[in-house]
Amino acid sequence: MAATVGATALDVLFREHLIERAAELGLYFQKSLEKIKSPFISAVRGKGLLIGLEINPSYYSAREICLRLLKQGVLSKETHDTVIRFAPPLIITKEQIDEVVKKVASVLDCASIPNFIK
Repeated sequence: MAATVGATALDVLFREHLIERAAELGLYFQKSLEKIKSPFISAVRGKGLLIGLEINPSYYSAREICLRLLKQGVLSKETHDTVIRFAPPLIITKEQIDEVVKKVASVLDCASIPNFIK
């Protein structure tokens, strides 16, 4: 049964071109995040739709930023205290990515974070 489920999942990935879609939208997501100008961002990296946004630990931890994103309706996970991990579903749209990037930019706006260390 497990083999059947696995084979069916792989069939869906290929039939619906989800692998190519993840590569294309992942690059779009990364490039969009790279456009955000914030002292909080150290780097943006990823493979496909698995995106890591590295936060400069001199200011805040990734966890603090993830909690602020959650209040905006964006689910993310902190990793190693300095990285925010985004792992959206393979069926995400460009419009949804744009909305997430807009919310990330809003959260990382220096004026929106109290006690910002300059």
